[in-house]
Amino acid sequence: MASSLRSIFDRELSQVRDDLLRMGKLVDTAIVNAIQALREGDLNLAQQVIAKDAVINDWRFKIEEECLTIIATQQPAASDLRTVVAAMNIVNDMERIADHAAGIAKTVLRMGDLPLLKPLVDLPRMADVARDMLRRSLEAYFAHDAEAAQAIAGQDDDVDHLYQTVFDELLGIMARDPSTLARGTYLLWCGHNLERIGDRATNIAERVIFMSTGTMKELNTKRPGTGALE
Repeated sequence: MASSLRSIFDRELSQVRDDLLRMGKLVDTAIVNAIQALREGDLNLAQQVIAKDAVINDWRFKIEEECLTIIATQQPAASDLRTVVAAMNIVNDMERIADHAAGIAKTVLRMGDLPLLKPLVDLPRMADVARDMLRRSLEAYFAHDAEAAQAIAGQDDDVDHLYQTVFDELLGIMARDPSTLARGTYLLWCGHNLERIGDRATNIAERVIFMSTGTMKELNTKRPGTGALE
């Protein structure tokens, strides 16, 4: 009987893992397409990112329901329960990451046919690092690898430093030429969304550490007031 229950639990948890992977791919694509839309001023692609955000929301609810069903019917304990609860928290953070990607896409629509204030360099770098953080945090979840999750905090620092560079550069441009205010502000909004994506990926890493060790450890130690935009 115990082995049968374990088999059911493992099968249902495997489904959650598969769905997490599918959702993660959709979220990654949202980030890629949002940055491409910004770089190319592609309003159609920006609209697609916004439209597909609803699909990602549906995946969140689907996975949460799967997790609640496991808890209700299998009554997992200890590390098994932490694994299921971690999945519920992870899908919430991934859904918020997709919201930030949609936020960039909405900014592209607001920009319309306005030319970019400057060539994009650091914003795409921020996106690349944030995407790698998301990928690595999910891999750490699947592997129950607390050490790998811990290393993601260093990447979040990289995202923050790039954002500060973007913030300082754009602020300088806008101060010298007030006519650039609107275009500079749009890019600042995009940078802020990317910085928040890094924070959300760090949240996932924290959940992996808790799942693996039973200890909740805060990796993102930024204090209020230390960011360029709060």
